[in-house]
Amino acid sequence: MQQNRFWEIDFFRGLAVFLMIIYHFIFDLNYFNFISINMYSGFLGILQKFIAITFISLVGISLSLSSKAKSKKQNFKRGLLIFSLGLILTLLSYIFVKESVIYFGILHLIGISIIISIPFLKYFKLNLFLGILVLIFNKFISSISVNYKWLIPIGIRYPNFKTLDYFPLIPWFALVLFGIFIGKILYDENRKFKFINEPKIFIINIFKFLSKNSLTIYLLHQPIMIAILYLIKSIK
Repeated sequence: MQQNRFWEIDFFRGLAVFLMIIYHFIFDLNYFNFISINMYSGFLGILQKFIAITFISLVGISLSLSSKAKSKKQNFKRGLLIFSLGLILTLLSYIFVKESVIYFGILHLIGISIIISIPFLKYFKLNLFLGILVLIFNKFISSISVNYKWLIPIGIRYPNFKTLDYFPLIPWFALVLFGIFIGKILYDENRKFKFINEPKIFIINIFKFLSKNSLTIYLLHQPIMIAILYLIKSIK
């Protein structure tokens, strides 16, 4: 994956990054009371889910593509790095927005998912089966509530739970497993799937740039936008 990138994977990840920036900008405008809008219903609710589903599914597809190029140790280190960045966001949210701490956001999910996916990368149909099981299991735990925080990562919340970013392993890890399954369908060397040749369109290069720098952009775009809006709000 690192040596031979697939333009269509970069395109869809870059598109998700672009839409994420737009969504977060609207979220920030709403947070600072420049506008008043429901971020979790209607078109914006659909947009949020589309972005999340695209990102997380591409994690699984990318893992499938890189499973032969990267060792288990490399994947483990990558997952640990991303999870550690998630922990930094937890700390920052605890300092600045203590009422909505990010206990298990999308970086936590992606980091842990990369690590626990390692044993499944050699399998094909098993990933589809396990993904379906995760979704079925979610039906049983989604209504459970406990009085402590330790089960938040798997999707069991405590009363009045509030956070800025929440992507528990159940059900979201199912998308990673489905992504691995899809990656093996489309790109396995025995199937030799070939997407259309890359169109020579400028916007594709933009999305490819966003994709290749997606982690950096994810970490930096919100602090920059928040700082700008905070400054504008202060001047007013």
